[in-house]
Amino acid sequence: MLETLKKIHIRIKEGMLKDMLLQTKWIYQYARRYWLAMIFYTVLGLFGTVVGLGSSLVSRDLVDIITGHQTGRLLQTFCAMVGLAVGNIIISQITNYASNWISLKVDAEIKSDIFSKMLVTDWESIANYHTGDLLTRWSSDASNISNGILSWIPNLIINVFKFISAFAVVCYNDITFAIFSFIGIPVSLLMSKTLMNRMVSNNQRSAAMNAKMSGFNQESFSNIQTIKAFDAISYYIKRLKNLQKDYISMRLDFQRMSMVTSVIMSLVGLLVSYSSYGWGIYRVWTGAISYGTMTLFLSLSGTLTGALNSLISMVPSAINLTTSAGRLMDILEMPQEDYSLDDAYSEFQKTYQSNGISLELSDISYSYQNSTTVFEHASLEAHPHEIIALVGPSGEGKTTMLRLILALLCPQSGNGTVSSEDSDGIHKLPLTASARKLFSYVPQGNTMTSGTIAENLRMVKPEATDDEIISALKAACAWDFVKLLPDGIYSEVRERGGGFSEGQAQRLSIARALLRHSPILLLDEATSALDVATERAVLKNIMKDDYPRTCIVTTHRPTVLGMCKRVYAIREKQCVILSAEEIEQLVRDF
Repeated sequence: MLETLKKIHIRIKEGMLKDMLLQTKWIYQYARRYWLAMIFYTVLGLFGTVVGLGSSLVSRDLVDIITGHQTGRLLQTFCAMVGLAVGNIIISQITNYASNWISLKVDAEIKSDIFSKMLVTDWESIANYHTGDLLTRWSSDASNISNGILSWIPNLIINVFKFISAFAVVCYNDITFAIFSFIGIPVSLLMSKTLMNRMVSNNQRSAAMNAKMSGFNQESFSNIQTIKAFDAISYYIKRLKNLQKDYISMRLDFQRMSMVTSVIMSLVGLLVSYSSYGWGIYRVWTGAISYGTMTLFLSLSGTLTGALNSLISMVPSAINLTTSAGRLMDILEMPQEDYSLDDAYSEFQKTYQSNGISLELSDISYSYQNSTTVFEHASLEAHPHEIIALVGPSGEGKTTMLRLILALLCPQSGNGTVSSEDSDGIHKLPLTASARKLFSYVPQGNTMTSGTIAENLRMVKPEATDDEIISALKAACAWDFVKLLPDGIYSEVRERGGGFSEGQAQRLSIARALLRHSPILLLDEATSALDVATERAVLKNIMKDDYPRTCIVTTHRPTVLGMCKRVYAIREKQCVILSAEEIEQLVRDF
């Protein structure tokens, strides 16, 4: 006992109770939205409990009538018992249906809310988590929260009411039977305490293992082509089996503990039942109670034990609930992106888009969270009707610069602005997440998703007409192959652009960016899979119209640098403008 108290004291000092309190408060912000649903669920549960008690009392009267211990109307009592039994079935089904309906609705709403919050979480922070882990937290942990919100408090009220009402009926008829109802309480408390300690550890290990399994499966299926190409099938099967072995070992370890606990609890339940049965026989034998009352006591003994065990089991349920809340809080309490200028940027775009919008980064310094310094006092600018190039070796910061422009990353010093000039002067806004309204972006790699070509392009402009889509495809030099497809723009694209070459997928991605018709276009190695002639044609199409587009291109290939207004080379953590001679040298050395 002393050792147990010491362990509890250590856990409290480590902040376990404080963490659980914070997690409970976090859950409350969702729970208060659904108080009507909880009241409805509770009322149904309480009504079902009353009907159950009524059935037990009517059963007592029926047995007493049959055995001659009580006079009464047999047929009416029997009908009442049948009616209550049918009513109990109907209420049970209504409760299950209502519970499922509310649970699905709450689960969907909470997942939607958490999903939206995840999407606006600081990109660099959330990028530290594996997508499999994020998926597990969003699906499993969010479902735990929604189920817990609906059931925990109502079940607490229902089981307390069930226990008190059943105990009151027992005491009213024969208080000695109440003693047998409490025989198993010490054992139940001891077992629940042991299970609770193991459950905290098991929940954390289980969540981590589920995330690991989810991440492995996701990456394996996403990279099945690479796995086949390297003939690494046996290696991945072996990895899966090792993960499954660890998962099975973890689950069986907890299952063994649960099995021992269940056996002990079942034996205690049998002891309580047979003790009650024996005592009931003795009381009937001595004439203290009737057969009907004995039947009532045996029925309520199970009700009391079940309600008590349900109440005790709510402790580990609460731990499971707060564990899930803690895992979601880890994500949702990260810094959020700044969208406070959404309205200002919408007005800015509406007013100045026709004039063109310039971009300027001044004296930018940035280091990743792992302390890798990428830029120190770097600056660049780009204006309408210009193509600006960023060149440099791989890993020197070209993609990082685009992420800074998109406010996916926040510099430690310096600032970025967008601006437009008219007769009233220069109008500026600081670069924040809200500025993304002004950008179209083509990242590295294949970014097409499953669906039709039209659906992929309408992702950035849902109201786009077929003619607008075709026009964007022509500008991206993609219409030549799309028009040959059986279903044209409604041809299916498989996951990750399956069914199209890298060059075709790149041109579709460029078409999607052009369809958005944003004033600033960012191309991150977006033409790397194209031949030189197609690459130059795409860039010429981008800039030949009258739209005052500002375009920034990152590239390893200097073949298009002659089309660029300025070329920035990333050198010594700064952006250096190259001279015409240096550009010519790059082209010769390529």
